[in-house]
Amino acid sequence: MHLPTHLPSREGRGKPAPSLRNTSFAMAHWLYKSEPFKWSWDMQVKAGAKGTHWDGVRNHLAKQQLLAMKKGDRGFFYHSNEGKEIVGIVEVIKEAYPDPSDPSGKFFMVDIKAVKPLKTPVTLAAVKAEPRLQEMALIKFSRLSVQPVSDEEWDIVCGMGGV
Repeated sequence: MHLPTHLPSREGRGKPAPSLRNTSFAMAHWLYKSEPFKWSWDMQVKAGAKGTHWDGVRNHLAKQQLLAMKKGDRGFFYHSNEGKEIVGIVEVIKEAYPDPSDPSGKFFMVDIKAVKPLKTPVTLAAVKAEPRLQEMALIKFSRLSVQPVSDEEWDIVCGMGGV
């Protein structure tokens, strides 16, 4: 996979690229992984328009993804460990700010809100079976808790999920 060193300028901004970004975009797309017993899609929906913070990220690559997020960016909400499926779409409502649960002060969080559920959850098995998704970070970097999603991947998964 080709990994550029800078993101394309968005509204005149040039910014160092998260190392997994692999596409040009007007709006970035992401994938957020959560274990449903800790924070589920239903809990995210119940948070309503005020949303909730996405905290606890302690991986430097995931941190880069959080720092690259802009208000209005959309992402997939993925249930990891249990279910292993993309179940909904969320939106960034507050850009990266320091994570108060991190005593080192090195990590950040963003706030997200639920937008809509997928009509049909898209399982990890279905993603792996789709030849056009073989380069998706969900497959290649499976342990990363926050991941970029290319525009093409976004469109394919949305189609698979009925949205």
